[in-house]
Amino acid sequence: MIASTTTCSSDVPDTCAKMRNMALATAGEVEYGEVFTRRWVVETILDLVGYIDDIDLSRAVLVEPSVGSGAFLEPIVERLVASAKLHGVPWESLMGAIRGFDLQPVHVATCRDRAVAILDSAGAGAATAERLAASWIQPADFLLDDGDLVADFVVGNPPYIRTEDLDDGVEAAYRARWKTMKGRADIFVGFFERSLSLLRPGGKLGFICADRWMRNQYGAALRTLVGERYAVETLWQMHDVDAFEAEVSAYPAITVLANRPQGDATVLETTAEFGAASAAEAVKFAQSDDAEGAGAGWTGARMHDWFEGPDLWPAGGPQRIRLLEDLAERFPTLEQTGDDTKISIGVATGADKAYVVAPDADVEPDRLLPLVMADDIRSGQLVTPKKVLINPWDEQGVLVDLARYPRMEQALASHPAVVKRYVAQRNPTTWHRTIDKVYPGLRERPKLLLQDMKAQITPVFEPGGYYPHHNLYYITSTGWDLEVLGGLLLSRIAQAFIEAYGVRMRGGTLRFQAQYLRKIRVPAPESLAPEILDRLREAHRAWDRDAATRAAEAAYGLPEGHL
Repeated sequence: MIASTTTCSSDVPDTCAKMRNMALATAGEVEYGEVFTRRWVVETILDLVGYIDDIDLSRAVLVEPSVGSGAFLEPIVERLVASAKLHGVPWESLMGAIRGFDLQPVHVATCRDRAVAILDSAGAGAATAERLAASWIQPADFLLDDGDLVADFVVGNPPYIRTEDLDDGVEAAYRARWKTMKGRADIFVGFFERSLSLLRPGGKLGFICADRWMRNQYGAALRTLVGERYAVETLWQMHDVDAFEAEVSAYPAITVLANRPQGDATVLETTAEFGAASAAEAVKFAQSDDAEGAGAGWTGARMHDWFEGPDLWPAGGPQRIRLLEDLAERFPTLEQTGDDTKISIGVATGADKAYVVAPDADVEPDRLLPLVMADDIRSGQLVTPKKVLINPWDEQGVLVDLARYPRMEQALASHPAVVKRYVAQRNPTTWHRTIDKVYPGLRERPKLLLQDMKAQITPVFEPGGYYPHHNLYYITSTGWDLEVLGGLLLSRIAQAFIEAYGVRMRGGTLRFQAQYLRKIRVPAPESLAPEILDRLREAHRAWDRDAATRAAEAAYGLPEGHL
């Protein structure tokens, strides 16, 4: 996404032009190519991967996939020059030491000029400087380049562009080559994959990049690849850090990966106070054997392993991650506590303006299903719902015959959006169906309801009688007293799981989607003492988050006040 430019296939100029001019952060915030990584962040990444002038850098190859206007390249060249002087390396021996790529000719020219200026001032001479700079920086599409390339270091800030913003041909070419680009992946996923594939044994990758792939479904293949073939060395969460020359809407992290078996990994959480001096301290911690570290605006901890497979990677404070790792080893997930304990999402209609109506709508009464929506639980308590669903499904889950329900047919047909939906176009005889089926018996079952977007986890008990709308997730179970489970989910322990694994939106809002709710670990209900069950139930009824947290600590066997 952020500081650097992207690449593009030269045979699709319209798409190239689009990608050159698109916003890097949110629409209208920053023109393409105008946001740069701060110098101290670049220096930090180079230190973390070990690109330092104490070693003979002429013997190594560093790749920068997207050079932009030179935020990374300038410090790289300066370190290479300092190393050459220190180790007595002739200028011509630096010819293959750097390989930089960029789509835009203006960026290639700018970076070559910067390299020439550094080399010339160091005494390389104008002609030698020109030759080296021209060999180092090439106009090319990093994701489609066919050149032979191996690297000891890959560093930079890969572009952050959603695949739906690409030309179809470019997107298809990228996905054909880089198999980790699944679903709605941003193209930086492909940059990670290709960069990792270049690393020699022991080689290191250091990126500052949005961390969404660590906690989104589209990152599953990349997480699997890293877990199977590479090592996570250090991960710095830097969401609030002033890491760029302009304000951007991103969730950046410094990520250092290595082509070696997994060993220790360091994790840092930072605050807005984190800056150059703090980074220097944190680098020392990351390169030490210390179990924990802290400084101005940061805390860090060393983990003796890393997460494997496609599972989401947690975020947050190092101590919090250790706690969640411990709970994950000792307790099952929610859906593992009983065969019928399920996390689901409410009904999607495909045309809410047609299907979600007032109770006095002119529709046959037996086709009106009481509906609970986000507004009905927003306060943390269930209020009487104000809407109903026009329900085209019978008690067996079969679409009803419209001939028997002319008023329903008229109500739905009066909305052009209903018959124009894809599901209706695909099968005109079932044009009146909702996108999701209405499941028989769900209305009557007790449920825990959770609003998708909220700052804190808010489980609301619904004793039965309403069908959930698609802006709600819900939990059903016969093995749980759902008010007891509501007490566990009201606690700060459940909140910690969501904060670690979920996606945080602008303003601190969290997503309470099923994939994140399924990460929550809980004690089996039969393992809880009656006294703890009572405390959890009462905490939920009283809507007392503190009491729920204390009771949950007892349920998990944690010291009181741990959270």
